[in-house]
Amino acid sequence: MMMLNIDDSGMARPYLRENIVFNHAHTEISTGTTLFACQFDGGVVIGADSRTSSGTYVVNRVTDKLTPLAKGIFCCRSGSAADTQKVADIVRYQLDFHRMQMDRDPTVLEAAVACRSICYAYRDDLTVGLFVAGWDESLGGQIYSIPLGGMLLRQPAVTGGSGSTYIYGYFDREFRSGMTKEECAKFVSTGVALAINRDGSSGGCVRLAIISKDGVERRLIKGDCVPRFSIC
Repeated sequence: MMMLNIDDSGMARPYLRENIVFNHAHTEISTGTTLFACQFDGGVVIGADSRTSSGTYVVNRVTDKLTPLAKGIFCCRSGSAADTQKVADIVRYQLDFHRMQMDRDPTVLEAAVACRSICYAYRDDLTVGLFVAGWDESLGGQIYSIPLGGMLLRQPAVTGGSGSTYIYGYFDREFRSGMTKEECAKFVSTGVALAINRDGSSGGCVRLAIISKDGVERRLIKGDCVPRFSIC
């Protein structure tokens, strides 16, 4: 039986290939995503998937959503790709200027406040959710969450993005304070992998960054090596 499409004028047209409109080019590009961060004694571990989408179209399957802002400071981006990239660019410029003016590296809190100020000032215009995480000499490892609206909250561990709704149970069950670096890395990578298996807006590979006084260690779990989970 032929399927019919009712257009705006009320005319019925068959679903022919030439009548199908691919509108992903007119859809805002989004980092509908899974973000994860956890603090350990000596630093923090942050992780994210790598899928960027425009509607149902995957525009980039290897996006790096862990964006460096300054020495030892990263932000994890979710929301509108254009908005998050621009906020990160502006904050990176501000922190670089701050470093030259103050003759010292900025702290994680200063980076988080800079992000929060922009997100709050333009809260009606931006679709941005950020985690700012890193290590500095004053407070050690820190994670700050900046959700839509511009609130700033320090947390020992946090997850966000569209995929986070699928892994809150895992997050609440498995998180504990005092984890080692490798335990945190396992906690974060497994959480992102679980979300990739369930969330259609999360996918690709798993990117991790371990930030401590020794610097930044980047890890990558390629797409074909991401663990698959099944209830069967």
